[in-house]
Amino acid sequence: MRIMVVGASGDIGKAACKELGARHDIITVGRSGGAYQVDMADLVAVKALYQQVGHVDAVVSCAGDATFASLADLDEDTFMVGLRQKVMGQVNLVLAGLDRVADGGSFTLTSGVLDRDPIRKGVNAATANGALAGFVKSAAIEMPRGLRINVVSPGMLDVSAERYGEWFRGHKSVSSHDVGLAYSKCVEGALTGQVVIVA
Repeated sequence: MRIMVVGASGDIGKAACKELGARHDIITVGRSGGAYQVDMADLVAVKALYQQVGHVDAVVSCAGDATFASLADLDEDTFMVGLRQKVMGQVNLVLAGLDRVADGGSFTLTSGVLDRDPIRKGVNAATANGALAGFVKSAAIEMPRGLRINVVSPGMLDVSAERYGEWFRGHKSVSSHDVGLAYSKCVEGALTGQVVIVA
């Protein structure tokens, strides 16, 4: 398969690429790195990305920013970061790809643990994660041409613990290998409309 991975250079993206790259052709996409660059929050830019990349059998999104700040410090602009980047950025990949991904192909998005197991300063990310779960479950029943859609929801990765561990006190880190397997399940399996939790 020819698989486009957006956010390929991050910890989650690397785990997905390592697992899927053993068997498939990976096209790496990032905001500033990778074979192609895109601002996912810009639908016009996402449509242009699909034109540049050409035929793909699957799209994996491991990208999307959110604001980490206390509830009292958030305002409309800072809250919109998670909604614009993490939610609409990934939704744009689906909307623009509905007629670009091969018949029977798939979209795999990425959320995270915070809507299930919240932390202080994580409300923006938690809101985005919950929105992505709702989008995937609902979009799955309307996908054309046998397309599938799922979202992987990992805990904090083991390789990320040194950077983010102090925010996630008491949280058990998850294996990068296991995270990679979750993307394999979504891309190479038959699931659709599912939130695939890696805990």
